[in-house]
Amino acid sequence: MAHRFLSSTNRFSARFAFIFTVSLSCTYLCYSILFCRSTVMTNRGYEGRRCPPSKNAGGKKLLGKLDNCASLEVRSALDGSAAPRGYSDLRNIKATASSGSHSDDTKLRNMSVAQKYGNKKLPNALIVGVKKGGTRAVLEFIRIHPDVRALGTEPHFFDRNYDRGLDWYRGLMPRTLDSQITLEKTPSYFVTREAPRRICSMSHETKLIVVVRNPVTRAISDYTQTLSKKPDIPTFEELAFKNKSEGLVDSSWNAIRIGMYILHLENWLQYFRLSQMHFVSGERLITDPAGEMGRVQDFLGLKRIITDKHFYFNRTKGFPCLKKPESSSQPRCLGKSKGRTHVQIEREVIEQLQEFYRPFNIKFFETVGQDFKWD
Repeated sequence: MAHRFLSSTNRFSARFAFIFTVSLSCTYLCYSILFCRSTVMTNRGYEGRRCPPSKNAGGKKLLGKLDNCASLEVRSALDGSAAPRGYSDLRNIKATASSGSHSDDTKLRNMSVAQKYGNKKLPNALIVGVKKGGTRAVLEFIRIHPDVRALGTEPHFFDRNYDRGLDWYRGLMPRTLDSQITLEKTPSYFVTREAPRRICSMSHETKLIVVVRNPVTRAISDYTQTLSKKPDIPTFEELAFKNKSEGLVDSSWNAIRIGMYILHLENWLQYFRLSQMHFVSGERLITDPAGEMGRVQDFLGLKRIITDKHFYFNRTKGFPCLKKPESSSQPRCLGKSKGRTHVQIEREVIEQLQEFYRPFNIKFFETVGQDFKWD
């Protein structure tokens, strides 16, 4: 009797233990499922902010990883692909650009994004010359393109400040996105002997823009600018000739030497292919700014956004100006020093200088494959 009672008690205990174990297991399983689902949903919001693994990620420092991640986010936003929340402004810029509407507001948004997410990079392209040829106009005109960020001042790195190093030079540049071109202008590079070699050392793929103008007109413009700063200098004729009666031109005078374009170009062609150089006509830049800037955009690999609608001719200055932006009450013209009236030079002097430059011009035209019609 006692044996049956103990046997019954043991069976009851075993059943109770089994039921309790199953209940506990089910409770744990349900809790685990609910907890994991919550974790997955929470983490999903951060997936877009993770920088995907790179083949070289293992050896990079944390800062490099963060930079790569930021670059990826900006790139995906501009491409219109999946991007984390908070980057809709970048997609809006892309949409605006693709629709053909490139207002100053678009340019300002691009600048704002570049300043926030961009990096300072060495320039992809340089306006290397020539002085008094129209380089400032080309710079100001190309800067309205949303895919160009340009340094406003002339850094003179490759002629005067080369000993400061490339890090110093890079630090001067505006921040740009991967899709944007970094540009700077220093006209004296074209006539600086060391500049081509130094630029080639930085990057042998650099694109070079040279704005050229009738060398006689350019020399007179150069002299006019100097005269405005130094009124007591000798006359143009005294500086331009060693012996005026014999028509002996003083080619050592800088204003004359700059216009001997072929001599300077031969130095550049030792380091760069002719296809890497684009020559802008200073004369056509005045009569047809949209056409000249269209060719500049083609050379830089940019979509033709700068067109006739951006320009109007200022009869007072005798020079094209940019039309009034939506964000401004005034049109954008070059400074007072641009388009100033030249000093009057005797016709005989002009003809002597034209004769002096003719063989240099012919060789220059043949080399670049363009006839600028300066005669």
